[in-house]
Amino acid sequence: MNYKDISGEALKKLQQEQPDAVVVDVRTPMEVSQGKIPGAQVIDLMDAQFPQKVGALDKEKPYVLYCRSGNRSAQACNYMAGQGFTKLYNLNGGIGNWPYETE
Repeated sequence: MNYKDISGEALKKLQQEQPDAVVVDVRTPMEVSQGKIPGAQVIDLMDAQFPQKVGALDKEKPYVLYCRSGNRSAQACNYMAGQGFTKLYNLNGGIGNWPYETE
């Protein structure tokens, strides 16, 4: 596996310990409109522009990806690993396992 599954609590801790960590929401705009993790970038996995948007990211930074259940974000982690990203995390269980406020 090219990424690490983490819990919502571990994500909060990671954000504090690694302020350059980028949180990426790979859900659709309709899903995002129902609330997202504060500060998360939105890069919809289903968007045809997904490869280009990922290609523009800094490969040196740590990335935490999430979706509704953890399935699409795991796919996105695998894709990003194939593109040379090495610090990848998947929010296990998706946004439902984020016990903090959303925006």
